[in-house]
Amino acid sequence: MIYITPAIIINEDEIKLRFIRASGPGGQNVNKVSTAVQLRFDVKNSPSLSDQVRSRLTRLAGRKITEHGILIIEARRFRKQERNRQDAIDRLIKLIQKASEKPKARIKTKPGRASKERLLAAKKRRTNIKRMRRIVSISDD
Repeated sequence: MIYITPAIIINEDEIKLRFIRASGPGGQNVNKVSTAVQLRFDVKNSPSLSDQVRSRLTRLAGRKITEHGILIIEARRFRKQERNRQDAIDRLIKLIQKASEKPKARIKTKPGRASKERLLAAKKRRTNIKRMRRIVSISDD
């Protein structure tokens, strides 16, 4: 069991881990040992997630999620397979935690009187600057 929030607990059977060869650090081991981890989590069919969390997670994941609703996280930052595995799980946990937070509702506001006055004062200053640039015509009065 993976505890994400008090309300969200994911069973480890829902996560599939595949170990692949990493292109990064590893020295002579890089061609022999599969240290990179590819984590797959079926967001679309997961019983652990509510509909709101599922939709926010799909939006947050972006290109990491397939058209079938499977989230793919690749971890190849470390040289050890176990650390990459833990890194992939940690990234999944952070992503789901972020998706579980309800977005703050935006409250529409109108500009205050002081900000309107500042805007008008700035416009007047600009008008005066442009007025001073005009060519002055001399009349024969």
